[in-house]
Amino acid sequence: MTARARDLRPFVLACVVAVASVGMLWLAVVHGWLGPDVGRGDRFCEAARDGDVLQPANTFSNAGFVLAGLAIGWRAGHPRTTIAANPRLASAYGVVVVLLGPASAAMHATQSALGGHLDLLSMYLVAGFASAYAVTRVLGRGTAFFAVLFIAAVGVCEVVERVPGHVPMVDIAANLAFGLLLLVALAGEAVLWRRGGASRQVGWGFASAGALALAFAIWNLAKDGSSFCQPQSLVQGHAAWHLLCAVAAYCLYRLYASERVSGAA
Repeated sequence: MTARARDLRPFVLACVVAVASVGMLWLAVVHGWLGPDVGRGDRFCEAARDGDVLQPANTFSNAGFVLAGLAIGWRAGHPRTTIAANPRLASAYGVVVVLLGPASAAMHATQSALGGHLDLLSMYLVAGFASAYAVTRVLGRGTAFFAVLFIAAVGVCEVVERVPGHVPMVDIAANLAFGLLLLVALAGEAVLWRRGGASRQVGWGFASAGALALAFAIWNLAKDGSSFCQPQSLVQGHAAWHLLCAVAAYCLYRLYASERVSGAA
């Protein structure tokens, strides 16, 4: 039997999205399209510099998401990849991860209100995807159910974002919604693992959860006012948060792609 060739379309799509989104971000930063600096990224320690990019370390570390999304796009073209019986979802996840990069960079580069919203929106997209995909598989439902659940998750986060006030540990309600969606995703993956019925390389799941846990610990240690915060340094804990979250996103995809239903070819 002749082996099927790698499908390059997911990788090409991820590349197109990466070039377009990064290019649009650069134009927006240079021309001030995202609005004035309102201090949106102040609490993430790094001091604002002179120039177009206000927080260089926290901005350029988001390249990790773009690279992770491109790697997912490349892996998504593998002929044995299965994800929700619909390989298009693998491509979609790669695009979502790519967009985390320029969306988060928009906030740190400009500290604008719109940049801050783009940052949160990208977080909702990836957490909404992970939670909706986990619940869909736990309940044995199809792609249409996933799409409805994904849209609902992002919509709920958009509403929660408008809740005022400080939330312990996570600062704002939007971060709490993001974290809860990730917990739903982790719980769903744990249920699937214990249930059996499909083989998967669970080490990727543990790697994803571990990277995310370490990232969250650093996120809390590296905030403004902490003894670990060095505003003038280019070595920033929040930049490490970005890189570790990119690793977590990639490892989560490898868990998805490793899943094989028992008895399937």
